[in-house]
Amino acid sequence: MRAVITRVLSASVTIDGDRCAEIGKGFLVLLGVRNGDTKAQAQKIADKICGLRIFEDENGKMNINPKDAGAQLLIVSQFTLYADCSSRRPGFTEAARPEVSEPLYELVVKECRDRGFEVQTGSFGADMKVESINDGPVTIVLDVDA
Repeated sequence: MRAVITRVLSASVTIDGDRCAEIGKGFLVLLGVRNGDTKAQAQKIADKICGLRIFEDENGKMNINPKDAGAQLLIVSQFTLYADCSSRRPGFTEAARPEVSEPLYELVVKECRDRGFEVQTGSFGADMKVESINDGPVTIVLDVDA
């Protein structure tokens, strides 16, 4: 499982011209699920997302976790994180099929909510327009293997 986490001042998702999700300060999380990923990996990546200390403390050091920073989360499914770009046209055979990836995506969202976060989401499988105002910019790639 892979998450690309961007610290943002704000982020939103628009589908067919309607803004369906919006957060202020927090994390925009693009989440990819690959073949063979498990519930344990979903729980582990949620734990990492919720504990990632990339907000600055009073000394300007990245030392504050999202809960203590009052952060919100916007989690968007993105199968293209597992693109095979060995040729000019990406292939997506490593990305899990929707019947596998959607429940794991939903589990990550649930795990983050269970940890007390306000979580907004995109719409699984939809053509989404994602906007963000990056803070820093700070972008972290998390990979969780079995």
